[in-house]
Amino acid sequence: MTIFENYVVYPDGDSQEVGSRLRIDDLVDLNGERLDLPLPTPRMIAYRVVRIRHSEERGLYSVYHYLELVPAAELIGYCR
Repeated sequence: MTIFENYVVYPDGDSQEVGSRLRIDDLVDLNGERLDLPLPTPRMIAYRVVRIRHSEERGLYSVYHYLELVPAAELIGYCR
């Protein structure tokens, strides 16, 4: 039996388990949940997935999604 785990790793090194896998360039909120586009406002904290690492040990398969902070000026392009 294999257990699958997904984590987001924030720029400061903290990590948090999330419920689903993400893709490169996905935008996520503070909790690691995927943001739907277009964004309602550029005045929010959003992260972009920049790297994905897989780790496999006996009975445990972990996926780490590394994030970078998206500046507010760039978020304007994702708004209505």
